[in-house]
This record gives sequence, C-alpha cells and structure tokens, in this order.
Amino acid sequence: MAKVMAAMSGGVDSSVVAALLKQQGHTVLGATLRLVEDSGVLSEEVLRAKAVCEKLGIPHYIYDMRRQFKKEIIGRFIAEYENGLTPNPCVECNKYIKFGGLLDCAVAEGAEYIATGHYSKITFNTASGRYLIIRPEDTKKDQTYVLWQLSQHQLAHTLMPLGELTKDEVRQIAQGYSLASASAKDSQDICFVPNGNYAEFIQTHQGAAFPKGRYVDIYGKTLGQHLGHQCYTIGQRKGLGIALGKPQFVISKNPHTNEVVLGDEEHIFKSRIYIKDINMIATEVPGSSISCTAKLRYSARDEECMFHPISETEAILEFKKPQRAATPGQSAVLYSGEVLLGGGKIIKGE
Repeated sequence: MAKVMAAMSGGVDSSVVAALLKQQGHTVLGATLRLVEDSGVLSEEVLRAKAVCEKLGIPHYIYDMRRQFKKEIIGRFIAEYENGLTPNPCVECNKYIKFGGLLDCAVAEGAEYIATGHYSKITFNTASGRYLIIRPEDTKKDQTYVLWQLSQHQLAHTLMPLGELTKDEVRQIAQGYSLASASAKDSQDICFVPNGNYAEFIQTHQGAAFPKGRYVDIYGKTLGQHLGHQCYTIGQRKGLGIALGKPQFVISKNPHTNEVVLGDEEHIFKSRIYIKDINMIATEVPGSSISCTAKLRYSARDEECMFHPISETEAILEFKKPQRAATPGQSAVLYSGEVLLGGGKIIKGE
C-alpha cells in the first residue's frame, strides 16, 4: 500500500476517489487547491471537501495556489484571447496546477502518488516502457481529451480510480458512505468564469471595453461593425448582431487588424489542420506519417485522419472528412483505439 494525496474539489468524483483509496488500504491525504476566490472566506466546495475528509477520517490540506493560477492559467487565457485564439484553460490547469503543483505538494508530504477524479485509466506498457492513458468504461464521461499534455513523470505518480466505474456507480458509492458531496452537481463551466461569458470576464479583468472593429467577408469587403474580435469564436452564428439576409458564420479572426471574417457554413469546414506544441504520450513523435483518429473539441467524436509530422513539435492532421470549426488555440487530441496517443494545439485549418 502507498501514501496517496487525493485531489479533493468538493465534488462527488474526488470524494469517492478518497473513499476508495482508503478502502483499499492506502494512507490517504485529502488536498484542496484554492484557485480563484479572493475573500478570506473558504468556498462551499472547500468546506465540502473538508467535511468529506472528516467523514473518512483522513487529514485535509488546503494549498493556496491563487498566485500560480492567476499567472499560469488566467494570464494565459487572457493573453491568448487577445491574440485571436480560443484557449482551453482546463488543459493548461491539468499540466501546471493539478498534475504539476499538486504533485509537488504531495512529494513534500512524503506521498508517492496523487489521485484525481478523472474518468480515465492509466496503465504501464512493458513493451514500450511508457505509461499510457486509456479511455474509461463510462464513455459518456471520458475526460482523456484534457489530459494530453501530461508527462511520463506525472503519469508515473498518478492514480485514477474512476476509470473502471460509471458515474451512476460513483454516486451510489458516495451515497453508501453518506458523503456530503453525494448529491453535488457536476461543474460545467470554466471555474473562474462561472457564467460562461468569457468576453465579459476579460473586459472586467482589464478594466476596459474592447475596441470595436470591422466585420468583413472572405474577400475583405466591409459588412458592418463588431464589438471586438475577443467576443467571437470560429463557427459562431448566433449573437453576431448583424443581419445579412442569410445565416453567416465566423470564419476567422485577425487580432492585428481587429477584423472578424464572416462567410457561409461551408467555409468553416477544413480537411487539413495544422497543430503545434505536440506532446506524445504513448510513443515518441513519429518520424513518418501514421494513421490515427483525432478529436478537435471535448464533446466531439474522434475522426479518422493521417498524422503528418513536420518537426518534433508541429504536424498536419489530414482528415478523411472535413472537420467543422477547427479553432486556433483549442486542442487536437490523437487516439489509436482506446489509447490516447498525444495531442497538440490547433494553429489553423485549410
């Protein structure tokens, strides 16, 4: 048995992780990260995590990572939006905070592992000598998409006990332990933008409204005025505030000229997707083209494609079927069957 630090968010998933680990005989430490709240009052989630730890009879640690989170996650989020990208802060948070900072805290307490409530499996492949991320039993809760940036070192020191369970089974276990989080709702939005209005968050954070700019068509003709390129995402149709007699979609954005390009729906489908910042988990970066599947957003299905390496950090994904709204800044995540191969960040589509 090992000493394990369980990440405790106050939700049902992380609570059940702690309960299962203790049941298995591990020495369990509960840890909650303070990331966004600014007042001196602990949030409802932190208090709930504390109550669960008391119920299970395990120590509870609270780590203040607000400074790191503001720099590594919120700062990056705002900077990328300003540069015309649409980032996924949950992917970055996993890399720098949940599997970075938390692992450092665990080591400092003498723990060998951290454990999280992700619906995913981690296995060790003796043939390749690499840790692998495998899709979970509950395919509806598959969270492997947000884990593609993890390192071999992080995976070697991480447990994910929920990979073999369904969400219904997890809630039943929580109810069996009478945990305070048994009926807690799943979080849906980005934790530091609970209302989902990213543009409003950025404007409030910066203390100024975005400068207005031009809507243009694919030929550069002015169509009207928009509220700032940061307010729009690739593929968006609703909320454009302009009537052109037919449905129009955001095709691309130019942060340098503050122009937003509108066009017909056919223009947002791309077959070739350029990616950068590649991180491979199951293998090294292939030296030649390989066949795999890839998904371009969390809720999408992965589709067949060819991975054409350009360098150790860049590649082209060539899809059999054109993909809708490949969005710069988002993640393209690669699979081989149930195994997560790795991923990269979308640069552009064509």
